[in-house]
This record gives sequence, C-alpha cells and structure tokens, in this order.
Amino acid sequence: MKLFKLQTLKFLWTLKPPNRTFHEHARLLFSDVYSQYESVRRGEQEIPEYFNFANDVLDKWSEIEKAGMRPSNPALWWINGQGEEVKWSFEELGFLSRKAANVLTQVCGLQKGQRIVVILPRIPEWWLVYVACMRAGVVIIPGISQLSAKDILYRLQASKAACIITDDTVAPAVDSVASECHFLKRKLIVSKGFREGWLNFTDLYKNQSPDHSCIKTRIQDSMSIFFTSGTTGSPKMTEHSQGSLGFRPLLSERYWLDSTPSDVVWSTADTGWILTSIASLFDPWVFGSCIFVHRLLQTESATILNTLCRFPIGTLVGVPTLFRMLVQSDLSNYKFMNLKYCMSGGEPLNPEVMEQWKSKTGLHIHEVYGQTETGIICSVFKGMKIKPRSMGKAAPLFDVQIIDKNANILPPGQQGEIAVRVKPIRPLGFFSEYVVRILFYSTPPISPKPHQLHSAYKTKFYISLSVLRYRIGPFEVESALIEHPAVAEAAVVSSPDPLRGEVVKAFVVLSPTFSSSDLESLASDLQEHVKKTTAAYKYPRKVEFVQELPKTVTGKIKRNELRDKEWGRV
Repeated sequence: MKLFKLQTLKFLWTLKPPNRTFHEHARLLFSDVYSQYESVRRGEQEIPEYFNFANDVLDKWSEIEKAGMRPSNPALWWINGQGEEVKWSFEELGFLSRKAANVLTQVCGLQKGQRIVVILPRIPEWWLVYVACMRAGVVIIPGISQLSAKDILYRLQASKAACIITDDTVAPAVDSVASECHFLKRKLIVSKGFREGWLNFTDLYKNQSPDHSCIKTRIQDSMSIFFTSGTTGSPKMTEHSQGSLGFRPLLSERYWLDSTPSDVVWSTADTGWILTSIASLFDPWVFGSCIFVHRLLQTESATILNTLCRFPIGTLVGVPTLFRMLVQSDLSNYKFMNLKYCMSGGEPLNPEVMEQWKSKTGLHIHEVYGQTETGIICSVFKGMKIKPRSMGKAAPLFDVQIIDKNANILPPGQQGEIAVRVKPIRPLGFFSEYVVRILFYSTPPISPKPHQLHSAYKTKFYISLSVLRYRIGPFEVESALIEHPAVAEAAVVSSPDPLRGEVVKAFVVLSPTFSSSDLESLASDLQEHVKKTTAAYKYPRKVEFVQELPKTVTGKIKRNELRDKEWGRV
C-alpha cells in the first residue's frame, strides 16, 4: 500500500518558523492531511499497510523531546489527591512501557493477538499496560472496577482472555470465578503486597529489561475490545483496530479536542469506557499533549474544582452529570488556573446547566456525540456558535445523515435516526466488527457472518445509538430483578433525573404468590438484590409497582411506551 507522509506532516510543526503561530502552521498541515484522506475516500490513494501507535506516534514524540523541540509538559501527569504524584515524559513512558511489554511477553508468554482483560482504576499502570499491549501486539479489553464477579466471568469466558490484570479490590471477584475460565493462564495484580496465585505486576515490570522491539502491526490489526451495554441482550464485544483508534486521530483529532503540545487535558471518565481511550490517551498524545489524571476515589465537586484551581488544566472532558454537579457549587469561590475549553459527552446536557456554567465561569461547554462502535461522530468544535441541544457538526471522517425507517435521507427539520454512511467505503475510525461469543471451544472467537450483523445496519448506513456514562442494558437489570422471588415481570427504562440527567427505573409486576404491604421496603430490597447480582451502578434508582406491563400482540414488552410516558412524550 502507498504510505502517507504523515510522520513528516504531524511532527514538523514543532519546527515552525518564528513568524507563524502554532495553530496557523497546524492548520496548513491538517489541510494537506485532510486532502490526502479525501484521496483515500475517492479510492485514489490507500492508507498505510503497517501502523503501530506506540512506535509511530509515542516514540516520535520521545525523539522530539530529546531534541528539545517540545514544551516541558509531561506526557502523563497523575495525582491521587493525597500527596502522591507521578510525572512521565514521553521518553520515560517509552522506557517503562517496554519493560511492561516484556512482562506480558517474557513472563506471561502472551503472543500477538492474544487478549488481556484490564480492570484498573485511574492509576498510572492503566496507561502503562495499554501502551505495553500496543508494543506487544496484545489485545487489551478494558473493564470498569465496578464489575461484579458475574460480569467478570462473562467477559473472561466470552473473550477467551489469556490474562487479566487488576488490583486488590477486584482480585477476590476474579478468584471466585477463575476456575470457570479455561483460557485464563495468568493473573497479574497491581499491589504493594502478595496475593496467592497472582504475579505482582509492580515488582515484575521494575525488574525487566527496557530492551523491547515493538511488534510490527498492520493498520487493521486488533488493538482493543470494548464490551457494549447489551441493550438487546448480553453485552457484545466491539473490536477496534490500530487504524480506528490510533491512526484515526492523525486525520480527525484536531476537529474536536484541538489540543497542542502545550495543553494539559483532563478527562474524568472511567477507564473501562472508550471515552478514556479516546480523550485520555490516543487523541491528546497524537499532538503531544499532557494527559492529566486524578485518582478520584469519589467524584466530588470540591475535589474537581480545587484541582482545576491548583493545576494548569486547559481542557476538561466530562459527562453531563459532572457539570450538573459543579454548577450547584458556589463557583465564585474558585479561580481556575488555566481552564479554557470544556467538553461534555455521553448524553445531552441541559441548556440551563450550560447557561449557569457560562454565567459563573465565562466558559462554554462544547458537546460531543459518539458511541463505542464509532468514537466521536459529531462535536461542537472550537469557534462554533453554541446552540443548546445541538451535537454540533459531523467529524471529518464521517458522513452523518438523518434517515427514516427505510434508510432515506430526510430534509432539515424532520425527525429520524442518526446514521453514519458505511458504504461504499467504511469510514476510518469505525470499529472493525462485533466478535461472536463462542464458549468452550479451542478455536478463537470468530467474526459474525453477514446475516448475523447487528440490526443497527440499514443498507448503506449504520444507525447510531445514544450512550451514557455507564452503559446499562435493560436485559441485565431485568434478569437480575426476575431472579427475586417477589418479581413476576420487570421492564427497565431510563427516567429523567435533575442531577444525573437520567437514571434507571424499573417497572415491576409482583408474583401472584407474593404479598407485601410495605412496598417501599420491598423496593429497597429489590435495589439491593440487583446491586449484589450484577454491577452495583446498574441498580434501578426508581422502582414502580404496576399491575401489568404494556405488550405487543406477540407478547413483547413495549419499553418504548414506558419510556415515552416516563419522559412526558405521551
């Protein structure tokens, strides 16, 4: 395949002439890059055959650092709020990640294409392992720390992961299900102590050699797998490649995050979701920005605001709940050190919250829209007029349209489904495939056949779906509720909430053999039951007992009717 001259284009602006500002130089470079992408889209030029983000991006920034042509910002700046602090330059990140890659390959024996489940909180080791996986060609499967033992079992079995790395908090849950995971060969723990049956990652990587040759990967090679919410059943494995995660921001990143080597970017998202991979790893590091991380044992307004006052954070990325929480504080007591750019994604942000934030801080909130399968689809770019309830404009790599149920493009002003054109050319940045879950066989998980593809596809379009900070599928919560002896049927939908925007609500039909005069106590009992059966964050914050659930003539629950009623659309 023909090669883009991207390495020259992407790193040349650090040598900008004195009479040209950084952004002027970058815009010229990106104009050239984008025109080349247009050539790709028209079939006149092809993308590179080989690409590895660690080697082709991170190591290049390390070289630029050594040459003294990058600002003194660290590549990763981590604090825990209790006095501990870690700062890594790109050179140090490279040095440590090579040692970590040797743990994966030499100690654990992982080969290219094998999978590792990573369930770690916001600690430096998460970023270290991610980069080490890139170097070793190992496929990383991030997971949130709130996963229950049942959730972990499903993910280990479905992915056939050969290794897992976690901390002291999650390790007991892993141990309780490990015997049922026949493909799991190694367990790594990030800990200051010893745990029987586990290899201590912290001790191992420090004692490894820093000599490691980055494996050669094709641009379509699998890099990460993210589990979806499972809105129509169990969570699906969504596979992303070196191209969709690592190469994509080389062409499109500036259009939403728009960072520079002088910027400090802070995303408060959980490490298990794709937003952290995008907003707190790939996209900032493409442009040599500093990624700021706070351990955030609890997300509290005072902690967030004080951090913005104490550190030179220029860009803040968070979910709407974060901003709803922050505007309830007396913001006149805080003076941000360097905050200039605020971004919100995951669900629509209330216009009144945007207005309050603007009036109290002088800063706009720019909304972004995307999902696990696509990354960022639309965003309100810098310089655009802020329009309440607007998701902005399509990212350069996507042709986004509003279509009807027959996949016809609708004119402006009409309601329909948000769709991304995927034919004749699948856009760069799009996920590779859904990986089919095949258990207890020696062959690796396979890709779905054409007739098995997700129902989100309509002819030439992919129908995008709304996502939340914690992606919750009704199937999982309903299954947990029905396990309770008092429940005959249950339906779960989203419900409006003044702080969180929306929460989980369960409509419950009681079993005929069960009677209770204290429904409030029963509701609490059901909530606790769900917390214990699945991940705690999935529990229904609202419970309503009903005589029956609305159903179709074929007996299917009409969740849309319940949802419409809940949101006042009926």
